[in-house]
Amino acid sequence: MPARKNALEGKLPFSSPHQHFEEIDIQAVTRLAMVAGDLVLVIDQVGRIVDLAANPAEFPDARQWLGKDWIDTVSVESKAKVMEMLANARKGVTQHWRQVNQITGDGQVPVRFVVVSIGGQSLAFGRDMRDAAALQQRVLQAQQSLERDYLRLRQLEARYRMLFEQTEEPVLIIEADSFRIREANHAAHSLFHAKPGSLQGGKLTALFAKPSRESLIAFLGSALVTNSLQPIVAEPLDGRRSVSISASGFRERGGQYLLVRIAGVSGVSEHSSDATLDVVETMPDAFVLTDQRMQIQAANAAFVELVSAASLDQLRGRSLGEFVGRPGIDLDLIEGQLAKHDVARNVSTVIGATDGFEGEPVELSAVRTGGEQPFYGFVIRPIGRRLRDLPTPGDAPRSVEQLTELVGRMSLRDIVRESTDLIERLCIEAALEYTSNNRASAAEILGLSRQSLYSKLHRYGLGNMADSVDI
Repeated sequence: MPARKNALEGKLPFSSPHQHFEEIDIQAVTRLAMVAGDLVLVIDQVGRIVDLAANPAEFPDARQWLGKDWIDTVSVESKAKVMEMLANARKGVTQHWRQVNQITGDGQVPVRFVVVSIGGQSLAFGRDMRDAAALQQRVLQAQQSLERDYLRLRQLEARYRMLFEQTEEPVLIIEADSFRIREANHAAHSLFHAKPGSLQGGKLTALFAKPSRESLIAFLGSALVTNSLQPIVAEPLDGRRSVSISASGFRERGGQYLLVRIAGVSGVSEHSSDATLDVVETMPDAFVLTDQRMQIQAANAAFVELVSAASLDQLRGRSLGEFVGRPGIDLDLIEGQLAKHDVARNVSTVIGATDGFEGEPVELSAVRTGGEQPFYGFVIRPIGRRLRDLPTPGDAPRSVEQLTELVGRMSLRDIVRESTDLIERLCIEAALEYTSNNRASAAEILGLSRQSLYSKLHRYGLGNMADSVDI
């Protein structure tokens, strides 16, 4: 473990300190002490705070520490550090910067201190570390969020890779410009009697007989611009009976690709539906299928567990609205979007909302099948932990328009709390503007004590106004 640097280590010393500092008066010493730290404490021989200097906007209740032992104004885990710094200062030992959590009216504030002994007293110079601590917290949260997203992407890739490989329908992904094969599943290798992995890099057209190649090339070119093409029939190179080919285009990382599916070979697609059902049943995200009246017809084990049901039989035939969304709001909106677009993606809603419980936040995607009697498929993923990990300071709404945007994302109780904070902040800003930023006058017209006003200024980030005055 690397040794900690003391407060003087690494600094170039003054060459002529007596020449420059011999005639410094008490006023200059006082100014030097005040600018040396955001918080300066004068400690007597018994460890009591006898005087201090601090910015009242950053430490509004600092004067309450006067006459108290320094260790009584810090958190429990910081008491040993304070005792050690004071003991070292009395012995004349070179000090190290130590982080101490000062207890204030707004909670614990991290401050880095170094203690210097002067005469029979000690000076504790402190630097406010709140900005650095907040930045570290945001960096940590961003890193954790990236790690969660990376893990989620890895899990998604693993699920779809498993689905891609286990389906018994031959599927290939090819480059649109060269028709070279980028990916091919196990069924495709079996269809063309190729060794696993040997199809990658080869051309799709080389797998079919020459009479079929021209029509196949024309079909693949048309598939890039439309998804309404009917499958074509082509003859494999080994002379077996013809197969049906369908294709659809997509983009990835600036390139164009084609997803090619092959059917019509005996025994190839016979059990593909069973494999798909097995994947849906075992997938970690909740899945539920409803009829056009939103009554549950089928669901996987993850959904049964999510709604705390004993079995699927308890859920079959019941309305999905009993478990998903806020009554009369979310599902109606989702159903309207499905009726218009046939798909809904990443909709924020809740599971298990009741009159006394707001429910667990989830993210929902849904799709609507065609036909006269459509069905609805829902994939549901809990996101409560991710929301708890996201940073919240500084995200309060700053206008009525932003408050109205919270409808559907937050409960009425939370919206009312946010609106109360908004009104309080707007009133304080108006009072400061009315009094030309005179905080004493602003506190008087608001009916607040000066200490309460300082606390609220700090809470709403209004305490660093350079032109504010105190009279």
